[in-house]
Amino acid sequence: MVSAQSAAEAGQASPAAQIKIAARDVTISYSGVAALSGVSLEVREHEIFGIIGPANAGKTSFLKALNRMDSFTDGMRVEGDIQFDGVPVSRLRNVYALRKRIGVVFPLPVGLPMTIYDNVALAPRLSGIKDHAELEVIVERCLTRAALWDEVKDRLSSLGSLLSGGQQQRLTIARALSQQPEVLMLDEFSIAVDPVTTMRIEEVLRELRSEMTIIMVTNLVQQAERLADRTAFFLGGECIEVGHSSQMFAGEVRDERTRDYIEGKFG
Repeated sequence: MVSAQSAAEAGQASPAAQIKIAARDVTISYSGVAALSGVSLEVREHEIFGIIGPANAGKTSFLKALNRMDSFTDGMRVEGDIQFDGVPVSRLRNVYALRKRIGVVFPLPVGLPMTIYDNVALAPRLSGIKDHAELEVIVERCLTRAALWDEVKDRLSSLGSLLSGGQQQRLTIARALSQQPEVLMLDEFSIAVDPVTTMRIEEVLRELRSEMTIIMVTNLVQQAERLADRTAFFLGGECIEVGHSSQMFAGEVRDERTRDYIEGKFG
């Protein structure tokens, strides 16, 4: 558990700040094997919160726990307390409603086997929107915000699976945005995307910060430095420290392991 003093030193939000997600002593295991141990951190509303660390550090497992993916993952067990807007997620009976509020984009784009239009319109339709004109507005808005509209507006009836890898990733982002989430989680969103497209998506994320909270797992230290307001460093299933990105990437860290990872000495 992070003390109040160490939380302040690490750049975490104080109790008076507006906290969107709070994790307290969270431990995650798969069939009894620990993947994450005793993680405590806070994510503030309307910030980009970065999570960095090497493979098998527990980063993706942490994201899964935030929107209750453990409910559908065999052998996954989450202990500790995770609160969303002050309410423990373990007490929320409607997991699907929670996932509408906390959207997620995975490392590799997974396009639904349907048209570009239907990929984005699916969630609004499931929420009860049937009016074609309203759906058109939503589809255009989400594709525009995902920096994809200009490239696909003349072929919305084409299969989303026929798009390039970078376009499919942006389509996945548009689909997540169509749910109007309060929190958008991205897990290595640029792993299969070219550098130019990556920069376009990063610009979109900067714009979205004013509308939602963004949690971004990345193995690119420079990406976290460019985008994240605050960054957490995970290593070996632990959260080593959390700090303001401007300070952390300038070398102002509490743990030498953080410095070594940022400087590329391991990873």
